[in-house]
Amino acid sequence: MRLHKVYHRFSLFSLTSPPFLLPPPSSTLFSHYSPPFLLSKRCRFSSRYPTPSLQPMSTSRLHNLLPVGSIATEDAAAPNASLPTSEDDDLNSGYRLPPQEIKDIVDAPPLPALSFSPKRDKILFLKRRSLPPLSELAKPEDKLAGIRIDGNSNTRSRMSFYTGIGIHDLKDDGTLGPEKSIHGFPEGSKINFVTWSKDGKHLALSIRQDQEDGVGSKLRVWVADVETGNARPLFQSPDVFVNAVFDNYVWVNDSTLLVCTIPASRGSPPKKPLVPSGPKIQSNEQKTVVQTRTYQDLLKDEYDEDLFEYYATSQLVLVSLDGNVKLFGEPSIYTSLDPSPDHRYILLSSYHRPFSFNVPCSRFPKKVDLWSADGKFVRTLCDLPVAEDIPIAFNSVRKGMRSLNWRADKPSDLYWVETQDGGDAKVEVSPRDILYTQAADAPEGEQPTIFFKLDLRYGGISWCDDSLALIYESWYKTRRVRTWLVAPGSDTTPRLLFDRSSEDVYSDPGSPMLRRTPAGTYIIAKFRKEDKDATYLLLNGSGATPEGNIPFLDLFDIDTGDKERIWQSNKEKYYESVVALMSDQTEGDLKVNELKVLTSKESKTENTQYYLQQWPDKNPAQITSFPHPYPQLASLQKEMIRYQRRDGVQLTATLYLPPGYDPSRDGPLPCLVWSYPGEFKNKEAAGQVRGSPNEFAGIGPTSPLLWLARKFAILSGPTIPIIGEGKEEANDTYVEQLVGSAEAAVEEVIRRGVAHPDKIAIGGHSYGAFMTANLLAHAPHLFCCGIARSGAYNRTLTPFGFQNEDRTLWEATDTYIKMSPFMAASKIKKPILLIHGEEDNNSGTLTMQSDRFFNALKGHGALSRLVILPFESHGYQSRESIMHVLWETDRWLQKFCVSNSSEDTTSKNDESLGTEGSENKAVASGGGAVAELEDNGLDNLHYYTRSSL
Repeated sequence: MRLHKVYHRFSLFSLTSPPFLLPPPSSTLFSHYSPPFLLSKRCRFSSRYPTPSLQPMSTSRLHNLLPVGSIATEDAAAPNASLPTSEDDDLNSGYRLPPQEIKDIVDAPPLPALSFSPKRDKILFLKRRSLPPLSELAKPEDKLAGIRIDGNSNTRSRMSFYTGIGIHDLKDDGTLGPEKSIHGFPEGSKINFVTWSKDGKHLALSIRQDQEDGVGSKLRVWVADVETGNARPLFQSPDVFVNAVFDNYVWVNDSTLLVCTIPASRGSPPKKPLVPSGPKIQSNEQKTVVQTRTYQDLLKDEYDEDLFEYYATSQLVLVSLDGNVKLFGEPSIYTSLDPSPDHRYILLSSYHRPFSFNVPCSRFPKKVDLWSADGKFVRTLCDLPVAEDIPIAFNSVRKGMRSLNWRADKPSDLYWVETQDGGDAKVEVSPRDILYTQAADAPEGEQPTIFFKLDLRYGGISWCDDSLALIYESWYKTRRVRTWLVAPGSDTTPRLLFDRSSEDVYSDPGSPMLRRTPAGTYIIAKFRKEDKDATYLLLNGSGATPEGNIPFLDLFDIDTGDKERIWQSNKEKYYESVVALMSDQTEGDLKVNELKVLTSKESKTENTQYYLQQWPDKNPAQITSFPHPYPQLASLQKEMIRYQRRDGVQLTATLYLPPGYDPSRDGPLPCLVWSYPGEFKNKEAAGQVRGSPNEFAGIGPTSPLLWLARKFAILSGPTIPIIGEGKEEANDTYVEQLVGSAEAAVEEVIRRGVAHPDKIAIGGHSYGAFMTANLLAHAPHLFCCGIARSGAYNRTLTPFGFQNEDRTLWEATDTYIKMSPFMAASKIKKPILLIHGEEDNNSGTLTMQSDRFFNALKGHGALSRLVILPFESHGYQSRESIMHVLWETDRWLQKFCVSNSSEDTTSKNDESLGTEGSENKAVASGGGAVAELEDNGLDNLHYYTRSSL
């Protein structure tokens, strides 16, 4: 995957593209820096994995699609009541449901996702179902080269879908016309990969229909007329299927698509030999230094290689809307298809043998070829060898050409970057990266043009025209980020526009808004004012302040650097943000007094709605009226609080209290603290406020906020900064800083009188689970119990780095040992509930981590319980699993937090809980009942993520 694209398979979409997708309005904010090179030239809205990953730096909202709902058996406990002992006999048998008040929130029907047409005159309402049944996850899948494949559908496994599409006209006054449904496909069809044609007149989409025997469940391409809503198969033959393991299809022009199809002559899958041809051998007789993180689902033998090649190989087909079909090139493992802005050329990226048993397919040998749009091979641009030896140090990269793409402001000019340090971030060299450009039709043998030299690592480029482009570079170790203003068409000396720390959110100037070109690409929008000749950019910023985020729009004079704020969010009650530019249909520079933008608006108690605002009056016209997703919590109380760690570091958290709660009348509550540590290089930056007190509280299916319905106080996301200033390594004092931050948070909620000091529980997912176990080991006085989901607990099992640690186990042995709660299992005396997906494929968080940690706890008589969820991965998807996780969590909180019976039960041993359930595996020790994803934490696998624009 090239970094300049946001791939459809992650269900993340650029909103600066005209077919931009808006999230359901119950979104939860997770903002972090990503340069604009992550923006996609074209938008695909599908539903792959509910995994948050990339967030564009420019104006965007991201969407995670959740799959289909299911049924489980009832077993709900009364609010804030401990469970009777008679229930212990069957605690380890079958799937359970949480209390009704939690179940009702999780089962609420999901709101549709929205997508605007290229001309901004129509909106799609993409309809969804909620959680899938476990039977969908139980379907066979092949784990190959770091990905998981549904061989029956020839797609990535566990792929979600839309259930229907409605179209509304968007009128000039912001009102919507009546809904018109896309129709013509069979009832019960599962819809994926919906894409607008460049002229906005057609939609391409894939249709599949699962049957009990699996026949007919492969994907077919359909096209729909946007005006009539009528959909029809694109191919006349019913035997042409999409290969969606990597890329799937792309509009080459307004009437033609290039489709990855399953080769017609492919035959049956290779069969695994009963007797292997020989032993499995890996050799390093050349003494090559190869350090990799703990990747999972890698190829294991020749059979895996053959099977991966079988499923991943596509035959490209050029097909027009009138049914003309033409084969395009030879079958290969195509990973991306990129037409040039003038539609004359296509970049084809592909993987090829020899494959690797040590790294996932993203590091396999990779070739990028240039083809004409009518199917003629032009030349090979690069053929990169397997990349097993990329150093683990942050900012290390692959050798050779990378980020190869089309210039958005030119018909068919290419650009790419090449490292000058051999890809090793530890090598000191200047320049570190060089950016090159070259025309697609350059004569053979012509050398590319050196466009720019960077001393930090290349982070992307935003094109505008021959007078303006912005180049981004950054360096993780120092958190330094720089933005350069260059004139691509002249020899003008580049100008350093911004030079700042990525941690310093208060100094973030915002990102330039992009506009659509007639070719369908996106470039920086330039503005003019009627009374001035100056040229302006429109910077869209999150507006971080000590009082919280206050998003803004600034006119930025590119010559003088002067700024003029032309719009800012209401900061008293609402949180507003600019989602996209809507007035980019005219040629030339845009006029400020004709500016039109799409904004969102929400408050603590009012869910997100979308508005159109047009200058000069700026009167917002509301275009959506989504109902409140959980009206039973509509009056919840939310406050962003600030407090201080003993070493002087300022900390923040969001405190949620149940509807109607009055501390003076009701007294302190049981409290659930849910967090995720973060690393910083600077104490002042670590203490900065992130987020807004006025944002709507998004509640996902496994959110800790669900326990507001059970009368808990929730301390969400208390900052736990692990700081390493200068040359200090943050993790060398991880435990001390972790405990110090937790102590400050607990003291604050007790001081406020909202939390009972003996009834405070700690929990987290992934790296938050790692945090939870460490706090129970090193700060047992703070918490009555803990919930740890999908964590890693023994750092010796991730010897080549984890999270933000890029030293190896042998370079920082003491740190690895000290940070591992597995090594401190004998110190854990408070009840701990461990939950893990049996098929966790996240780097570092093997299911074995929870298995072994539980055995260590049990070996020391710790009150503990382990729940292994069949078929689940790092984040939990099925309704049965999610409901059971909520039941386990609620039972644990009721028994060891609300009742706080841990002091009476720590020494008791209930052997009846040591059996395995027939459906989900739950093992308990001591008596009692229930990640390390390299992400931004806070259980975000089931939140609808939204970028910070």
